[in-house]
Amino acid sequence: MNKEFFEAVQMLESEKGISSQYIFEKIQAAIISATKNTYGNRDNVVVDIDPEKQTMNVYVKIAVVEEVEEPAAEMTLEEARNYDANAQVGSFVEITLEPKKFGRIVAQTAKSVIRQGIREAERELANQEFQNRHQEVVTAKINIVYPDTGDAQIEIGRATAILPKSEQLPGEKLTAGQLIKVYVASTTSESGTSYAHISRKHPGLVKRLFETEVPEIYDGTVEIISVSREAGSRTKIAVNSHDENVDAVGACIGPRGQRVSNIVDILCGEKIDIVRYNEDPAQYISAALAPAEVLSVITDENGAKSCRVIVPDSQLSLAIGNKGQNVRLAAKLTGWKIDIKPLSQAND
Repeated sequence: MNKEFFEAVQMLESEKGISSQYIFEKIQAAIISATKNTYGNRDNVVVDIDPEKQTMNVYVKIAVVEEVEEPAAEMTLEEARNYDANAQVGSFVEITLEPKKFGRIVAQTAKSVIRQGIREAERELANQEFQNRHQEVVTAKINIVYPDTGDAQIEIGRATAILPKSEQLPGEKLTAGQLIKVYVASTTSESGTSYAHISRKHPGLVKRLFETEVPEIYDGTVEIISVSREAGSRTKIAVNSHDENVDAVGACIGPRGQRVSNIVDILCGEKIDIVRYNEDPAQYISAALAPAEVLSVITDENGAKSCRVIVPDSQLSLAIGNKGQNVRLAAKLTGWKIDIKPLSQAND
């Protein structure tokens, strides 16, 4: 029986990733809790587990006294000599308990505590999984998509989480078994349990994907300055090179456009504008409004981060974008309030 017990513990460790030492501690606590009421409600029950020898022994320490006042925890010298010929008054004798003496309640209590301990250990593993991946992109497996809400239960390592419908890309259809890239936006803890805010719409997802795809970003040669995103539709990302021999935009696009193409595929066809950062606000704003042509950028003389941008009349709709998207993303990317005017109204 001992061999089967230790094999079961090893299986839990290998399949669930739960430390065998943790399980043994829970088993010890369970047996002690269930037996100590029988033996004086004292901490005189000892559980000795030896994983190497695959043995588990339970014994109770009984005090040797001249006159017994607490039968469950004490015995006379005459009784003690039946267990230890060298016993003396004031010493203890150790009496090994047979498994059957534990009783059904011991087995049930141990089973319950072990089950609870396993849940606690799994929860702790999940907590560590989320905390270790905070603000990171991870590959998640979809376990189930709930038809009533559209939310998806996903598996990340040994942890599970919910990807809400509101954090999925517009129009994407998720299916059970599918592997997707998600962003662990934040983690919170409540009653010892960690909850992760999982998203496919967060700008951080695009940022991390570029860090993964572009070696020059990973090694610090190229820096991502800012990201503005309307998930599922368009993203603008501003990059800057710290090496004059490395073109930041070209590095992000990659040979034959492969790097940015890989990211677009992950984001289900979302358009990505890669913008070259410039310390000159006028040049930076002009680049952020691409693909529109910009004639001039007039910044506020009072120091407020607002500007007027003049574009050819034929470029006005392109500069503003569909439902104002292009100028909205450019403003968010640069941090400037942008007012676009056609050349014909430049002096108005």
